[in-house]
Amino acid sequence: MSLPSAPVLQALKKSASTMANRNTPFVYNEWYVAAFGSEVTRELLPRTLLDKRVVLFRTEGGEPVALSDRCAHRAYPLSLGALEGDTLVCGYHGFRFNTEGDCIEVPSAAKCPKGIGVARYAVLERGPLVWIWMGDPDQADESRLPEQEWLSASDWEKSSGYFDLQSNYVSMHENLLDLTHLSYLHANTFGTPDYAKAAFKSEVGDGHFVLYRDVVPTTLPPLWAKPTGLEGCTTAARIVKSEFKSPAFHQVSVRFYDNALPEEQRTVSQIRTAHILTPQTHSTCHYFIVHGRDFGQDDDSITQFMHENLFEAFNEDVDGMAALEQVWQTTDPDEMYEFSVGADGPSVAMRRYLKQRADDESAARDTLLAAAPRVVPIRGTETA
Repeated sequence: MSLPSAPVLQALKKSASTMANRNTPFVYNEWYVAAFGSEVTRELLPRTLLDKRVVLFRTEGGEPVALSDRCAHRAYPLSLGALEGDTLVCGYHGFRFNTEGDCIEVPSAAKCPKGIGVARYAVLERGPLVWIWMGDPDQADESRLPEQEWLSASDWEKSSGYFDLQSNYVSMHENLLDLTHLSYLHANTFGTPDYAKAAFKSEVGDGHFVLYRDVVPTTLPPLWAKPTGLEGCTTAARIVKSEFKSPAFHQVSVRFYDNALPEEQRTVSQIRTAHILTPQTHSTCHYFIVHGRDFGQDDDSITQFMHENLFEAFNEDVDGMAALEQVWQTTDPDEMYEFSVGADGPSVAMRRYLKQRADDESAARDTLLAAAPRVVPIRGTETA
């Protein structure tokens, strides 16, 4: 088959230019997950988030703190320093910073300079997650956190994990929003041949994109059939909701039951998976996962079985996205193009949303910089 004609190729590239991709600036004014709460301790934790170096730790009272991982003096990593009480001492020249990021002591100076310090980022701890706001601190509104009550609910049994994803976060969000790939990328784990062809519908809103897919009737793969008691059932229902809730948070919710039974006789088993994406760089991503179920609460063997098999499947996504990233990195941009089909509707809308958000933030920053007063050096202080 030949390549698209020049006019078609031009149209495809024009359409792609309206969508976020691996080169699109980050959306900073959102809550992202910096770490699992269990990772943030009295040991200094360095992490790159949205191309920024951050150091995380807890105060003696247990509160999480996030500071820029760069001493204000000579840019030495503060994560290589030491915690003394609730202050962080740089390991290079001993400059001391409080939890607000203010420099409060310079060992070599009798008096500490005022107004010198490092950035402090707003953080919130909710359930198993520590969230961070990397953008304008004046916009760090707790109400903008995506809904996640089940992550803290006692009637949901949960397990969690982490992947160092060698891919951009936009591609991963698209992967999660259109799960037709289950029939192919996950053919050996939790995909089934009928999944990609099952009926679907979608919702496209302002920052909220959903794809519903009802796979009915179906035979469930062992991962779902065994713990739900639907092994050997050829009339099972697999009702899936894949939902982009924010640039950092994607949730997949699934219900399983025997569709041959009357509604009042069905045992409905539910699972939810939080796919939590925090860009590290434009080609790497922190991929946090929390999986939950509302059945088999006291059976640890179900937890172990589902966790092992689920994370085997999620590793297929990680490998697939890394392979996709390599293609984008090694192919001449003039030769690259994409085309979309009906099932891509929510994905395309999501990527356009991210692109618009990124463009709006970039324009706002440019406006602030243009309005900032110009600093004119005093005669005799200019450097060559």
